[in-house]
Amino acid sequence: MKAPFIWDGYSDQPYPIKDRVYKQQMRTKHRWSYLPLLLLTMIFFPLGMLMMRWVKGEAIEGEAFYGMGVDIDKGEAQVGLIEELGVKHLLIRMPLWQMDRIDAVVAFAQSFGADKQILLSIIQDREHIEDSDLLQRDVAEIFKKFSPFVTEYQIGHAINRTKWGFFSMEEYLGWYEQIATLRDRDYPKLKLVGSSVIDFEYHYTIRTLFNGFNLRYDRFCALLYVDRRGAPTNKQMGIFDTRTKIDMLYALMRLSPKTTQHLYITEVNWPLSNTAPYAPTSERECVSPLDYARYMGTYHTIARESGKVERIYWHQLIATGYGLVDDREGRLTKYPAFERYKQMVAEG
Repeated sequence: MKAPFIWDGYSDQPYPIKDRVYKQQMRTKHRWSYLPLLLLTMIFFPLGMLMMRWVKGEAIEGEAFYGMGVDIDKGEAQVGLIEELGVKHLLIRMPLWQMDRIDAVVAFAQSFGADKQILLSIIQDREHIEDSDLLQRDVAEIFKKFSPFVTEYQIGHAINRTKWGFFSMEEYLGWYEQIATLRDRDYPKLKLVGSSVIDFEYHYTIRTLFNGFNLRYDRFCALLYVDRRGAPTNKQMGIFDTRTKIDMLYALMRLSPKTTQHLYITEVNWPLSNTAPYAPTSERECVSPLDYARYMGTYHTIARESGKVERIYWHQLIATGYGLVDDREGRLTKYPAFERYKQMVAEG
């Protein structure tokens, strides 16, 4: 990543943008994007509220429900840990600012074996948002090298957080449209997954579902966190816990002509106490390892029983501040959530 976007290697995400002048310039440039955002939210949020209780889900397959995030920088030990967990679906990141590592990421993905199904997350940076030719060239290279064994691609990540590069949903939609055009022309069998809004910010989700761009999501996804300070049964805005957030999201999908009804949750976790600076939040939001395992189990149960979530990709296998395994000082220590996750997969 290039300044003012700076990577935090502890929590595996960019730092918040500190250049206030730059942020204000970009927000001013995209100020008119707030108008359709507001108008569409005023229309479709109430409609989603009306529909969400009446739209039914379907039975979810056992093993296919579970997915796990793995990372090239966390080492080869992940291969054995994934085998121990028994999970067959993996999410692997391919940051566009690391195209010089693409062959290493290909080898890393293949190291898990041919029986694993991979969702490759193509993660944006500002350079690839602003330079269309660069975007086309590098995404074409990604499709060329991964398409022999990867069929699903998550297009963009946490698109409603400016620290990840986008400053409006219009920017994201135009960016996705370019990639979809490339896919349609050269790799029509590949499946594209979007729109990757993080947290319960459904005004952004609504904007990506209701638009005039030439695109469609083959799978729809969200990075659906619920309550960073507590249980997945806790509520926001008086009524929105994990189940009602899923109901609302699925209702919006049913209202939109821009997506199929396949829903993935591509990121969720809880931050772990006493792991600073590795935790992605402050200590105030962190939970104990035992609560983490319990909340993880409850979250999966609620999502599965809804019949509306096809797969959850847990973020992630090895991460001291929020994962299933602590790797401080070069030693791998399994948190209680590791055994809980293995149990869930085994039970199907």
